[in-house]
Amino acid sequence: MELIVLRWDWKNGTDHAPVGLLETLMNTDAIQRLKPRLASALDARGVFLVLALITALGLSIAPASGTLGPSAAVILVTLALWSTGLLPPFLTSLIFFAAVLIPGIATPDIIFAGFGSAAIWLIVSGFVIGAAITGSGLGAGLASRLTPLVGTSYTRLVTVMTVAAMLLGFIMPSSVGRAVVLIPIGMALAEQSGLKPGSNGRIGLAVALTLACNMPSFAILPSNIPNMILAGSAENLYGLHFDYTSYLALHYPVLGIAKSALTIILVLVLFPDRIDSTRTLVPAPESSANRALQRRVALILGGTLLLWMSDTIHGVGPAWIGIGTAVLLLLPRIGAVAPRDFNASVDFGMIIFVAAALGVGALVNTSGLGTVVGQGLQSVLPLDPEHGFINFLSLTLISGLTGLITTNPGVPTVLTPMASELASAAGMSLDAVLMTQVVGFATVIFPYQVAPLVLGMQLSGEKLRNVVRVTIPLALLSHGLLVPLDWLWWRFLGWI
Repeated sequence: MELIVLRWDWKNGTDHAPVGLLETLMNTDAIQRLKPRLASALDARGVFLVLALITALGLSIAPASGTLGPSAAVILVTLALWSTGLLPPFLTSLIFFAAVLIPGIATPDIIFAGFGSAAIWLIVSGFVIGAAITGSGLGAGLASRLTPLVGTSYTRLVTVMTVAAMLLGFIMPSSVGRAVVLIPIGMALAEQSGLKPGSNGRIGLAVALTLACNMPSFAILPSNIPNMILAGSAENLYGLHFDYTSYLALHYPVLGIAKSALTIILVLVLFPDRIDSTRTLVPAPESSANRALQRRVALILGGTLLLWMSDTIHGVGPAWIGIGTAVLLLLPRIGAVAPRDFNASVDFGMIIFVAAALGVGALVNTSGLGTVVGQGLQSVLPLDPEHGFINFLSLTLISGLTGLITTNPGVPTVLTPMASELASAAGMSLDAVLMTQVVGFATVIFPYQVAPLVLGMQLSGEKLRNVVRVTIPLALLSHGLLVPLDWLWWRFLGWI
């Protein structure tokens, strides 16, 4: 066996000793290409993770009441791993479950409550619906009908699909439902336009659709989960009832229209591409069997849309309607997804991730960490009745920062109980303080904060990290540009 000896000349910075096999390995093309990535990870994500681990260790051994310290430590490490992406999200989720349950920080009924939430079952049914739209060819067929609107313009492609997602937000109450209907159609349209998987154009369209299926609906009262949690908490605690039209008029011009326009611009800048103008679309020939299958899927989805749109009348939640749709689509001779293909169509790793994200929010609330975070932010950020604009910025920032810890659906749960105190400190009406939460939790930085973003990119087949390339600059632009614009709009409407 060859003896490998390393001797480093610190003065000249060269290695004079033969290094044998090690030198051969280190000089391979693969290692050379990997070095910059490793250095980048160690310089940025690795340092962040190490700091998080050190802080978590301090929290876990510091004197604290009950399980507050250990809970904060586990949550900090979990969020750090999700944010850096150094481990697969599902693995980080399993680490979270183990770290909470083995030492008994919380009980299984709290941590695993996410598996019983409507969001999980919307996601399961969403995967089946997406597989049916793609497998039946319905997505490709609808994409062919949208082609004349898109032409050969990549800009028009992104814009048309974004507007379609925005309009669907008014009639479909679920971000997940919008994603599972539109993203397979968008990806089929990308394929017909010659945008290959992994190309800038396909990634850009996937990101634009993923964001458009979720972001504008924060401004439509019944179309997003955090909105409904806020409305329910305000009614239970203060007897306040939000009006659909007033809510829409207050939020949609900026959070819906202006933010969507910014999103389109960022996507076109960060993922530039073009569609070959000489490309001629030739639809693939379809058999009568395919057309019959597509008609069945379209009929089932049409009924699903009607039930989703009328949920306030019949009272059946969107998730349970989705499960019924999934059953129909899986039935032999009726559906479009063979039962044997169920495992292939559902990403169980993503389901574990979403359940863990919901578990983090539950742990934040039950441990008291959410209240501590909210009160801490309140004490740090300036609130003074004489400085209305600063108050508005501070309150929206409190909401946005809380969402980083609790995930966005947890923001109303944490901040609504202290809204009365915040209103007194800021000299604002209670209604206005509650509405600032919307501006805050509508600003998303990382995908783990909002489960539909994870699902959307999973349905597109593109990497989740591409969303962050847009959400981070979008969040900066939101606080620097859209929040001041919101302030002016609220003043014009007489809210502040």
